[in-house]
Amino acid sequence: MIHKKDLPDCPVVTALNLINSKWKIFILQRLEMRPWRYNELKKSIEGISQKVLTDNLRSLEADGLVQRKIFSEKPPHVEYSLTDLGKEFKPILNALYEFGLCYKKRLRAEDSV
Repeated sequence: MIHKKDLPDCPVVTALNLINSKWKIFILQRLEMRPWRYNELKKSIEGISQKVLTDNLRSLEADGLVQRKIFSEKPPHVEYSLTDLGKEFKPILNALYEFGLCYKKRLRAEDSV
């Protein structure tokens, strides 16, 4: 969790600190689609461990990007979704995706020359 007193002067660095791991980007990308239960989220992100997923979800929740909703049904379950602030990351994630596609396309074009 980033504390107000620790916020960097640069807004770009602030945003990067919020998504400082590849796993957070994968989590936000999934949650932008719809709310997910913990186990289905874990299954959808290949290679992520239970500890890493839990730690990253807690961090994203502490930073106000993800919300955790507990259902008291039988059996009880938890669902994760983006907060309104977390939804603000959608254009950033889309831009990263588009840049990745552009970069790969350019590298392929250079390889074929």
